[in-house]
Amino acid sequence: MIDTIIFDFGDVFINLDKQATINSLKKLGLSQWNKDLDQLNLQFEKGQISQENFLFGIQKHIPNASIDEILNAWNAILLDFPLKRLEFLQKLSKKYRLFLLSNTDAIHIETFERENGTSFYSDFYQCFEKIYFSFELGMRKPDAEIFNYLLKKHDLSAKRTLFVDDKKENTDAALSLGFKIWNLQVGKEDVMELFSKKDLLL
Repeated sequence: MIDTIIFDFGDVFINLDKQATINSLKKLGLSQWNKDLDQLNLQFEKGQISQENFLFGIQKHIPNASIDEILNAWNAILLDFPLKRLEFLQKLSKKYRLFLLSNTDAIHIETFERENGTSFYSDFYQCFEKIYFSFELGMRKPDAEIFNYLLKKHDLSAKRTLFVDDKKENTDAALSLGFKIWNLQVGKEDVMELFSKKDLLL
């Protein structure tokens, strides 16, 4: 029987347009997203480099773009957070131990909090026993260490924990460690359907 649920954040609760950032950066002169930028993003998501160094790192690839323009392009990924998902989560928090585990960076979280306001994000955060952002933890999914960290830190049982994420590489990693998983299909499924997926909670 499931007693704990670990949720991803992006495209599970807040809607994302991942292509929007790429398109915006291309409009600023980026020829294509490359391995160098991939590595830069990984470092930033693990909190290994500062916001300033991250933005300067992107600017090297698009020297004619200003830092503000790059910042706006980087945030183009963030869309809306439907209130009904928060209400669903509030109901769920009365029945299960809930955790948030997100690969994200300081810019996106700061922007989410600013754009949604203190009342909204506080209500959201309060649904969880603990919130884990990769940039604060220094680890990221799908590495086993981040899952094992949560299991040990909170005395969780993998077989009694459901992990919900839109990325298959992340749910595959959790599955290999004994978690129950839901690889949520963005655009086809919504996190609120969890109540109707009774088999996931057994």
